[in-house]
Amino acid sequence: MSSKRILVIMIAVLVALTASLTFAADQPAKAKKTAEAKKAETAKAAEKAPRLTIVEPVKDYGTIAKGEKLDWSFLVKNTGDSDLQIIAAKPGCGCTVADFDKVIKPGETGKVTAHVDTAAFAGPIAKTVTLETNDPTTPTSQLTIHAVVKPYVEAFPAGFVRFNLLQGDADSQSVILYSEEDEPFQVTKVEVPVDPATNEPAKWIKTTFEKVADADKAPNVGRPGQDQYKVNITVGGADARVGALADKVHIYTNSKHQPEYSVSVTGVVRPTLRVEPSILNFGEVTPNDVAATRMVMLHSNNLKSPESFVVSKAESSVPALVTASVKPSATKGEYEVTLQIAKDAKPGDVDGAVTIYTNDKVNPIITVPMKATIKAATPAVSSK
Repeated sequence: MSSKRILVIMIAVLVALTASLTFAADQPAKAKKTAEAKKAETAKAAEKAPRLTIVEPVKDYGTIAKGEKLDWSFLVKNTGDSDLQIIAAKPGCGCTVADFDKVIKPGETGKVTAHVDTAAFAGPIAKTVTLETNDPTTPTSQLTIHAVVKPYVEAFPAGFVRFNLLQGDADSQSVILYSEEDEPFQVTKVEVPVDPATNEPAKWIKTTFEKVADADKAPNVGRPGQDQYKVNITVGGADARVGALADKVHIYTNSKHQPEYSVSVTGVVRPTLRVEPSILNFGEVTPNDVAATRMVMLHSNNLKSPESFVVSKAESSVPALVTASVKPSATKGEYEVTLQIAKDAKPGDVDGAVTIYTNDKVNPIITVPMKATIKAATPAVSSK
């Protein structure tokens, strides 16, 4: 190979090596420029993003009277360059309700309003509302209401009464109201709940109130020297409906901070007895079927003296087709009424009832509808 050719090859190799080294050296610089460009683009985009600025994130009401309803509008400003969207305002508990402006334009101010009912609280409270927004830097923010709830009027031993009654029975319980006011305390009026069926004061609840003698005052409660009042609450009687109790007795006072106080009336009114089943259907039967004998059970709900419940007799409205008999079971306050398709009952439909007589003051006579389709007995097949 000539020296000239060797020289050309060496120059080509040198050029290729130089180009490769230059390319490798350029890569970090290009990567750095790309990263810087992306960062600049992100920063530029961020400059156009919405910005949530809360003018006053915490509202402190200080000491307030129990039962006072707090309403506060938190001012929120959009200090960004695009629309601020409030996606949600989530209260920290069920007692706080929040309303809010959903979209706030750049440079403008909106409101998030929180409502707190303090009727169920006493002492220091802190209620929060969490905001969810499209602010990329702070997608969630928190608003807080602080207060010290002071009961100026309270009940001893508690602000509720609970009853467990049989239908027709009545029971009474009392609470004593006391006050922390400086001025002489007085109960002025007590109102019972309204019966939704009649839109009139409920007849199944009655109240009275009276000033408590000094010797009978609840100890260590209220301002010393203040009068206390006993409120007597009687629930039940003939007008009480079976089911759960969930109402309030409203007590009005001369307290300037807390003029109204509510006592919750809870519990249950139970039926005096249970009948199982309440409707009887024999289905299709022959007088000789096992299913031609059915039973109705009566159970007293009187837990104190179930033996006082008595079933005296049971009568079928169709005695030619279905007979009825009654006897006590082995369990106190429980009776068995046996219904039997008559052995000579003719085929056909039965649509009648059994009438059961008891000494229950609410349900002295119980009627259980009964149905049956009586079929002719299948003749016995002779073995001859």
